[in-house]
Amino acid sequence: MPFENASGLIFVSLAVIFVFGLVVALLSRYKKCPSDKILVKYGMVGSNEQGIKSAKCIHGGATLVWPVIQAYEYLDLTPISIEVNLQNALSKQNIRIDVPSRFTVGISTEPEIMQNAAERLLGLKLAEIQELAKDIIFGQLRLVVATMDIEEINTDRDKFLEEVSRNVESELKKIGLRLINVNITDISDESGYIDALGKEAASKAVNDAKISVAQKTRDGSIGESQAVMDQRVKVAEANATAVEGENQSRIKIAESEAARREMEAIANKKAVAAEKIQQAKALEESYVAERAAEQARADLERATREADQLVQAQIDKQMAEIAAEAEAERIRRHARGEADAIFMKLEAEARGINEMLMKQAEGFKAIVEATGSADAAMKLMIVDKLPELIEKQVEAIKNIKIDKVTVWDNLGSEDGKTNTAKFVSGMMQSVPPLNELFNMAGLEIPNYLGKPQSQQNAQIPMTTVPSE
Repeated sequence: MPFENASGLIFVSLAVIFVFGLVVALLSRYKKCPSDKILVKYGMVGSNEQGIKSAKCIHGGATLVWPVIQAYEYLDLTPISIEVNLQNALSKQNIRIDVPSRFTVGISTEPEIMQNAAERLLGLKLAEIQELAKDIIFGQLRLVVATMDIEEINTDRDKFLEEVSRNVESELKKIGLRLINVNITDISDESGYIDALGKEAASKAVNDAKISVAQKTRDGSIGESQAVMDQRVKVAEANATAVEGENQSRIKIAESEAARREMEAIANKKAVAAEKIQQAKALEESYVAERAAEQARADLERATREADQLVQAQIDKQMAEIAAEAEAERIRRHARGEADAIFMKLEAEARGINEMLMKQAEGFKAIVEATGSADAAMKLMIVDKLPELIEKQVEAIKNIKIDKVTVWDNLGSEDGKTNTAKFVSGMMQSVPPLNELFNMAGLEIPNYLGKPQSQQNAQIPMTTVPSE
């Protein structure tokens, strides 16, 4: 009984230790996610409609990470500041500008975008994420600049920032980032086009201010003159009414008043003339300012047209150089192809001639073996070609055309032949006889083809006729 009690206590103690260890292990694998991080649990994390999930992202809260089959890492939500100094970006007007800016990005907490960050940014360092985002921002910023005019970029800054934000953020979402802020510090161009636009706007504002001041001065002078004139008219009317009630004794006073009023009218006339002169001078100064502004605007437009023409000329020059290089390359390739074709043709002809000569040599060898000696073989070949040789000899006079032959013949000669017979006989003797062809070939004519003339003459008996 004591032994059984002891073994039972040991078993209970081991069970308690196992359960306690299991609880401690499970509690150690229960991970809490801070508010400035994203907990990424990967391994066997389940599946969705598209298939097995590669990772599960948790922002806030906690989750249990099973040992062996699951692991975890954190993604930092700290904003990343990226300085992007875009230089020589080509605008819609083919003018290169510099756009220094600073972008602030961070990992997004939206579910789908968090999943992209877990798949593409997990394990990367902050500098690597910053460099990746910087490349994307550079490309999209250059693309936005290429679709806008310099006037739009410089004056409508809100539109430019809106286009940049939309394009950049749509690309950053693909890797799990979101755009927090965009700050464009200053925009400049190497041709001075933006400075010229600023100078034009300042000049226009100054001219407008001068014109406004001149108009206000003119209106004040006219109002003052009108008030003085009304005042004097009223005073004159009152004086006239008062004078009409006076008696004849005050005629001199009336005459004096009349003289005074005449002098006052003259003074008023001079004052009005002086005011009009001042107004004319003010208008003249405003016209001069407007003319100077128009001249500056014309100079700016002329400089702009010259810059556009210069850029277009450079583009045309580059296109002409590219076309010339392409044409030269085409000519070189064509010549190379013709040379290869000629070489292959000559090589084929050489192989054909070599093959023909080899076959002829084999035929000659067979003929020599058949005849027993080279001399007999050569005679056999000459005999084989004899009809062609005779045909060539006969063709020497075959095509001779004699339109008309006039022969003066006395029908008598020493050897019994006429001149006509001698002419025909001489023409036929120009063709070599058959025996001479055989002699030239080193052969003797067979007896059945006829005997040489010398042998025939030798067989004719000679008769001597005594002289009387």
